[in-house]
Amino acid sequence: MSKQNHERVAAVLWQDSPEPHDYPAAAAYLSLVLAEETVARVVAALERGPLTRHKAKDLLRASGLQLLGATDPHVAGDLAKVARGEKLSPVLLVRGDAAKGHPLQIADGYHRVCASYHIDGNTDIPAVLVDLP
Repeated sequence: MSKQNHERVAAVLWQDSPEPHDYPAAAAYLSLVLAEETVARVVAALERGPLTRHKAKDLLRASGLQLLGATDPHVAGDLAKVARGEKLSPVLLVRGDAAKGHPLQIADGYHRVCASYHIDGNTDIPAVLVDLP
């Protein structure tokens, strides 16, 4: 999808809560950066956590992750969903600690954050944000 097509999209639509399959995906990612017992507690907190809203540009900055291109297959898939008017699932986040040099962890939804940024970096993205236990 070209940048011109992104500009025609009025807004990214979001679901009211994360998809059930987002939690195992978050656990799979978090198991690479946290101990197993911590992963279980973080995922349980994510399942209970309230939705907050954060700008796409701020999520990328806080995570230290690079913006994936619009041609990345997963980003392109999310951009196509947006173009069709489909709602995206909120993202799952684990708060970083700037004082300790630990970035925000996008436990699930990195591609959705990137797709949203391609449409508008100021997109407010619904997210569940939890602290490490």
